[in-house]
Amino acid sequence: MGETPNLSIPRIEAAIATLEPALRGYFQITVHKTVSSTNQLLWERLEAGVQAGTVILASRQTSGRGQRGRHWLSEPGGLYLSLCATPKLAAQDGPQLTIASAWGIARSLRDGQIPVSLKWLNDIFLQGRKLGGILTETRLQGDRITTAVIGVGVNWTNRVPDVGINLHQFWANHPESPSCSLEMLAARVLVGIEWGLYRLEHRGIEAIRPEYEQFLKRFP
Repeated sequence: MGETPNLSIPRIEAAIATLEPALRGYFQITVHKTVSSTNQLLWERLEAGVQAGTVILASRQTSGRGQRGRHWLSEPGGLYLSLCATPKLAAQDGPQLTIASAWGIARSLRDGQIPVSLKWLNDIFLQGRKLGGILTETRLQGDRITTAVIGVGVNWTNRVPDVGINLHQFWANHPESPSCSLEMLAARVLVGIEWGLYRLEHRGIEAIRPEYEQFLKRFP
């Protein structure tokens, strides 16, 4: 428990091509052992001119960030990644990026027989405990969003608090559910984000909202 294997970019790319052939070769992925924050590192890379589809993936974050500036515990054994996107959205519609990403990730994980639910706005739950979260950060030009960095953390084998769960705990209790590699998990998250962003751009938030709301777990 708690150790992250050496991630293979070719295996991630092969899994992406299997899940969504249209995304074959789209992502430019780099893998790091330890970073302060995948979102922060990706913003730094953006200053050098990287483009949509650029992905930073790390085995550990020392200063991972959650919503409202909260520290995101990012111990070895989890999935920590950030993706660059260039949405065509008004600044006021920024939250739609998180809704679309959460919907796409939930749909992708459910396709892999991981029965996740969502908590408004950005949390991923499994069997009533927190499995992961999403942090979307944007840059504006005037009243338009020009660039977005979508950060995602998902518990795989890492230690979690009592209110959390990791996927290996779930699989241990549900041997009928097929487990997956960390590379396949990364692929499912990236493909899910792109499903959400594509639907948002081409069909609008109203084409996402009904199913997103079905995924919402009701909390007191």
